[in-house]
Formats: sequence, structure tokens, C-alpha cells
Amino acid sequence: MMSLSGLEYAFLRHEGIAQIFITATYVCFCAYCFLQHQVRQHQSSQFSSQSNQGEAEKHYCIAYASQTGYAAQLAEKTAQYLQQAGMSVEVLTLNQLSLAKLTAQKNILFIVSTTGEGDVPDNADLFTRKILSDAINLQHLRYAILALGDRHYQHYCAFGLRLELWLQHHQAKALFDLVDVDNGDEAALRHWQHHLGVLSDHTEIADWNPPIYTAWTISERRLLNPDSLGAPAFHLRLTPPDLSAQDWQAGDIAEIGPEYVFEAEVSGKQQVRLPHREYSIASIPKDGQLDLLVRQMRRPDGTLGLGSGWLTAHAQIGQVIAVRIRSNPHFQAPADDCPLILIGNGTGIAGLRSHLKARAARGVGTNWLFFGERQQERDFFFSEEILDWKNGGVLTELNLCFSRDQADRYYVQHALKECAVNVRNWVEQDAVILVCGSLKGMAEEVHSSLLEILGTEKLDQLIASHRYRRDVY
Repeated sequence: MMSLSGLEYAFLRHEGIAQIFITATYVCFCAYCFLQHQVRQHQSSQFSSQSNQGEAEKHYCIAYASQTGYAAQLAEKTAQYLQQAGMSVEVLTLNQLSLAKLTAQKNILFIVSTTGEGDVPDNADLFTRKILSDAINLQHLRYAILALGDRHYQHYCAFGLRLELWLQHHQAKALFDLVDVDNGDEAALRHWQHHLGVLSDHTEIADWNPPIYTAWTISERRLLNPDSLGAPAFHLRLTPPDLSAQDWQAGDIAEIGPEYVFEAEVSGKQQVRLPHREYSIASIPKDGQLDLLVRQMRRPDGTLGLGSGWLTAHAQIGQVIAVRIRSNPHFQAPADDCPLILIGNGTGIAGLRSHLKARAARGVGTNWLFFGERQQERDFFFSEEILDWKNGGVLTELNLCFSRDQADRYYVQHALKECAVNVRNWVEQDAVILVCGSLKGMAEEVHSSLLEILGTEKLDQLIASHRYRRDVY
């Protein structure tokens, strides 16, 4: 049977290969996924892959804490997803995660519920008493947390947040930011699945719960960095079906449903809907359109990524596409006019741009932007707008970090350290810090720099009071 990467290759090369029987291949793939699901429903909670990779980097321990069984179900779904992607997995309760097993793992996905007013599920009580209170060196560990809760309770996702703080304090490294799920919110679960896809480099598996899309139209697409040392980045502008469809806040996410239409020899045109892709929204409703900044990604074999390839190379101007807006409360700025420190690199400027637009519209000018890319001449995205904000007072401070414009690499974390005294002063004036862009490299280094500048206790206070917020990927 044709592999999914082969299917993708056919998708993106379809103009030159019209006779490929795409319908039969897609049906086979769907049948394969269904059969895999049916088989695994009868397996026990212990999962191990049938592959012989044996590589620790490809093995994931999935540890869950569940009172009603919901977290256990999600742990099973997560294991199935990773197994379909060829990963080796093991599922166990937190109480089964002994100290020896914890220190032996390289990758752990925690799926944990909070019961009542911040209580720990019964099958995590032993772990909480015997391990969570200890000081353990976890520098070797990479982790992610899916925290389940209910916002009707005062201490929302308290156990997941407590677990995250403990892991951070003991030097474990986050695979991606904590995903919290309010009362089974399907959008949050799709976000978790999106991260699993990126983690396993297997993003083609269908969404667990398909979103309800709205039809938007691609009205503009422009390459922002011709001749760049980096991959092409495109500014896309989407127009809504009507003005009432414009309902989002700065920091929210656009879920795009890629779609391909093929000519099949037997059955004529075939339309295939693929799993969603997520992009930071770079505009505000007042603009009258939804702006995206999309980096064109390529797979190891040179083929374009499904989502970015479709948006930047295959979808046509004037084409109607499927869009769903997902609220992203962890990256929304406070409603007050507190100072704002915005830090990002690359296409992360998209999420920061929406915040600056919102602040400019409200006439709030206490904003400080740190932005990094490769070359100022090629990669200064939205440069005219940003410089106008600086000249007009929307930006109080602006630090630009173009890594390839000098012999020594210079990144946003370096600029932060150079401005340490001023950063501390802004934080003392109740500044909120927003970070958007790549997790590996930028966000991790920025976090380390903030720890150095502010100290662990102060940074913990910022996290607890939601004054340090990230949208990283």
C-alpha cells in the first residue's frame, strides 16, 4: 500500500501525474487507520510499538492521572496516534511512574485531571506524596502536559500547573507549552493533536474531532522575503463571508483545513480534506480581514508540506478555503493598559503584530518589541509598519536582531540580556511579557535569559499571575 508520504508527494505533484488512482489510495489509507483503531480498542493499557527501532528518542512514556476515566481515554488515543506514526509508547498511571522509571525516561507525556477544588486524582496520590515533593535532577527529560479541568472551579487545572512548575524547577525541558482543556473542549484537544503531529513528524492523521469550518476567501498572497537565506515566507490575506464572521482577539489562532481536488480517471474530480493546520493571526477584526504569515516548509524528500504548500503554492487567489478561529486565552493580553514586552522571531511576528495593532487602535503606547530574523534587508517582515509604530510612539522601545548581518550570531536573547536593567524596570511596573515564535532555540533561550535577568521566584510570579505568556511551536 502506498505510504502517506507518497500520497503527499502525489498531492503536490498532481499536475504532472494525472493518472494516479488517488481515490483508491485514499480509501485504502482510511481503511487502514480504521482497522488499526479497531485492533487497539481491544488492547490493554500497556502499549509498545511493533517496530524494532529501540531508540530512546523515539520512545514515549504516557503517564496519566484520571478520576473519571476521561484522562485514561485520552492517554489511549494519544498512544494510538503515536503508534500510527511509528513511535514506541508505554502507558501507565502516575502511581505506576516510579522514581527509577521516571529517571530512566527521555520523553514523557503527562495527561492529568484536576478533581474538585484543585485535588489530585486517586491514581496520582502516591506519585504526588513520594516523588512530586522531592528534588530530582531531570535535565535529561523532555515533557509535555495535557491538563484537564473545569473553569467553573476556582483552581482550574491546578494539578497540571503544579506538575509543570515542579518539572521546570528540576530542569526538565518542555516539548511544547502546556495545553489545558476546559470541560472537554474539542478545540484544545485538536491543539494537543496538532502538537503530537509535529512531535512525531506525522501530521497527516485525521483530526479526532473535525472542526466546523467557515468559508473565507484568499484575497491576497505576497512573498515577503525573496532571495532570503531562509525558507520563503508569505503574507496571506483572507476575507470573511460577512462582517459578522470577524470575531477574534489579538493572540488567537486560525485553524486552516487544507483541501485538494484531483482528476481521477474513473470517478472524475475528487476532493480530499486533510487534517487542520494552525497559524497565528496577524491582524485584528477592525482590519476587515484575517492576515497570516506562513513559512513554506519542505519535507526531507524536498516536497512541500501539506498545509504550508497548499496555502503558499496551490490554493488560488479568489479561492474559498475552510477556516476556524480558535480562542487562545493563554496568549491574549490583559485588558488594561499595562506595559507590554513582546519577544519573537521569524513568523512569530504574526502573533505579536496582532497585539501591536490592538494596542495602536486603543492608543496604548507603552510597548517594547524584540524581533529577530536572519538579514534585515531580506527578512524584516512588516518593516514599514513596525518603523511607523516606533516613530509614532506606539513602540516605546524597539530591538532588532538580525543574526546573519554580522560575523557573530546575534539573537533576541542576547538583546534581552543587554537590556537587563530596563527589562527589570518594566517588570516592576507590572509589564506583561509575550513570546511568539519557535520553541527550539528562541523560546528556550529567551526563558533562560529571563530566569537570569529576573530570577526564579520573580519569573514564577509572572507565570502564576499570567504576566508571562507564550505562543510557541
